[in-house]
Amino acid sequence: MISVIAHRGASADRPENTLEAFAEAARQGADGVELDVRRGPDGGLVVRHDPLPPGAAVPASVPSLAAALDACRGLLVNVEVKNLPHEPGWDPEETVAAEVVALLRARGGVDRVVVSSFSLATVDAVRAAAPGVPTGLLTPAWFEPQAALALVVERGHGAVHPYHEALTPELVAAAHEAGVSVTTWTVDEAGRLREVAALGVDAVITNRPGFARAVLSA
Repeated sequence: MISVIAHRGASADRPENTLEAFAEAARQGADGVELDVRRGPDGGLVVRHDPLPPGAAVPASVPSLAAALDACRGLLVNVEVKNLPHEPGWDPEETVAAEVVALLRARGGVDRVVVSSFSLATVDAVRAAAPGVPTGLLTPAWFEPQAALALVVERGHGAVHPYHEALTPELVAAAHEAGVSVTTWTVDEAGRLREVAALGVDAVITNRPGFARAVLSA
């Protein structure tokens, strides 16, 4: 059965990347949660898609990564590290990746995680610091999927996360032949959910985990 991963929690029903969205994802039967982590203006690791302005206070609704992991205990957590050169707070030294690894170690291995990013350097840094932590490369619709798979295999990552419109049967077959799992994003429509499942992907990221579970179980 394909795994259902709630995009920023059950974000169709609760505010994204909040403890409420994560709890709702679990209530709806999600297998896991995808969340975004970045450096907050206070220096900590915060769960938020967009950067906060420098010097801004972190809103009470924005959890720390540690609090989010606590809220998602028992679920797979796809920790997407936000770190791209065009964004404020770009971290070329990959200190956020290092701190994510340090936090996971400090928690004693209680978390089921995969760390992903659109930045190859970031997932490379995670793998270098902690080879036992599963890693995946996220790719946008315009990125050639076979090229992404080649990078994943070359760098020793375990997963490729292509946008659903870039999926092909050949990509899924080649990934599985190479021992690489395929997680696609973000799919909310019933027909497309059935299509990506038929392609043989391992997991689908969706804003509507309860709906996706019902569609895929029918």
